[in-house]
Amino acid sequence: MQQNAATEAIIAQQRTLRETLPFDDTRDFAQADRGYLGTIAGGAITAPDGSVVWDTEEFDFIAGDAPDTVNPSLWRQATLVAKHGLYEVVEGVYQVRGFDLSNVSFIEGDSGVIVIDPLISKETAAAALALYREHRGDRPVTAVIYTHSHIDHFGGVFGVTTAEEVASGAVQIIGPADMVGHAVAENVYAGVAMGRRAGYMYGAALERGPRGAVGAGLGQSTSTGSAGILVPTLDVHETGETHVIDGLEIEFQMAPGTEAPAEMHFYFPKYRALCMAENATHTLHNLLTLRGAVVRDPHVWSRYLTEAIETFGDRTDVVFASHHWPTWGADEIREFIGQQRDLYAYLHDQTLRMLNQGLTGTEIAEVIELPPALVNAWNTHGYYGSVSHNVKAIYQRYMGWFDGNPARLWPHPPQPLAERYVAAIGGIDRVVELARIAYEGGDFRWAATLLDHAVFADQTHEAARSLYADTLEQLAYGAENGTWRNFFLSGATELRGENFGTPTTTNAPEIVAQLSPEQVFDAIAISIDGPKAWDLDLAFDVVLSDLGRSFRVTLRNGVLVYVEKAADSGTAQATLTLTKPRLIALLGGDTQSDGLELTGDTEVLGRLLSVTVQGDPSFNIVTP
Repeated sequence: MQQNAATEAIIAQQRTLRETLPFDDTRDFAQADRGYLGTIAGGAITAPDGSVVWDTEEFDFIAGDAPDTVNPSLWRQATLVAKHGLYEVVEGVYQVRGFDLSNVSFIEGDSGVIVIDPLISKETAAAALALYREHRGDRPVTAVIYTHSHIDHFGGVFGVTTAEEVASGAVQIIGPADMVGHAVAENVYAGVAMGRRAGYMYGAALERGPRGAVGAGLGQSTSTGSAGILVPTLDVHETGETHVIDGLEIEFQMAPGTEAPAEMHFYFPKYRALCMAENATHTLHNLLTLRGAVVRDPHVWSRYLTEAIETFGDRTDVVFASHHWPTWGADEIREFIGQQRDLYAYLHDQTLRMLNQGLTGTEIAEVIELPPALVNAWNTHGYYGSVSHNVKAIYQRYMGWFDGNPARLWPHPPQPLAERYVAAIGGIDRVVELARIAYEGGDFRWAATLLDHAVFADQTHEAARSLYADTLEQLAYGAENGTWRNFFLSGATELRGENFGTPTTTNAPEIVAQLSPEQVFDAIAISIDGPKAWDLDLAFDVVLSDLGRSFRVTLRNGVLVYVEKAADSGTAQATLTLTKPRLIALLGGDTQSDGLELTGDTEVLGRLLSVTVQGDPSFNIVTP
């Protein structure tokens, strides 16, 4: 596949960055290397079928000076994040980094080890545990703590324990209250769309190399092994709760609505060590992730960071998180968490100030400037989130998608809009000509805008597709943000080839199995093709025999409604009796297996299924 060199405009930008950013500040490199004990030989972590689910060495090419095809600030971050192996944080606290998108931490107790955030896949989590035991002995796992509800912090739990060990009480599972509901909902309700976009965000289909994927800023990429979840046996509800686990006292601080809807920090007095989950990392995080999510609240995020400083700052010697490397020393910790706090608070407050002066989200994103002290702090740079898209997220949180200009209240959708723009400009060849002038002048943003219209007007126009791919490639080379780079390069990849679909999925059976009955019915409601269902009038009962619960389900006006109530054959058209797992299988399209009893009008189920549709994991993004 064609890969171009950096243009003179990008080379000049990279040169300026090398001269102006504080590359002489190398403290992060010393901290990232501190306590290194070793890594695995060979690099590859495989599934039982022999397929590689993670390769610790695939980013080992990231070393030395940045090439012209990578923003030097992003190259610096990638160099740090690509480090992999087991590290001693303090004696008794260990981390394995670089075995997945996130870190897994091991805290030694009286009789065994507490595992914090067991990665995405059981294969990578098992490899990390094996590496820990190689250096620290065969200590049993006594507990697993999930810091929050994202899959890279619980998905690999079956790599460190089993359902049987948890059921027996040998291993506790600890998480913030309501975590499981948020976790499964995110992976089911909008999971198809999020999964497709996540393939762009993490560069899942990109070649690794200086002209391809170099990482995502928060971590390098996502593993592709088996994901699952074990439901917490201990839910943490309140700040100030303390629990003794395997002889270790743990003090918890709740932080809901920050980087995740259910998230918590916690402190180990014995080790004077504070875990900040994903709320204080060495990057500006996302307020609205590019894969899609509910907009996060930077105001409460900053408040929880202030609370952490005030609650734990005077008694903490090291702070560690679910990504990146720790920070040691009381003064350094206060500075680090304080900078993170100021970052989110500044973006929130200044966006609100400017929107109240009439600026739109796009306009604010273009003019906002961070204070010099934050610009010169590496941990505030936008390697994963960005000032640009975070400001737009804050605007969206308060004001919605509409900027108040009536001309933008009812625009045409992208394809008919593109057709009109192309016709107004003088035809697609003229659009490509103007885009080429912009490209050669280094105005890649304008070239991309023109070529987006060109491709949406005629996706078969090879000159438009080719130049559009070249343009996105140059935007990628210049991006400091890892996920922006991956989005640009993924778009270029599909323009030059074919739709690569969704390389990884998060709706693993073990996760889907945790859906509550209400969430299962919500998932069915989301899948109803409204117009096809307009004329249906269904009322039937669903009896979940394994749970002893019954629901009256109706479908009218294209809307599926459910109410928990006793089954009543006198008013129901039909009664469906089955277990919750069988209902989930039915939702997945399994109408033939045993375990399903249908009485009454046996055509009701068929009529319902005839108007349900599945999501498309290969929907187009960069083409119409």
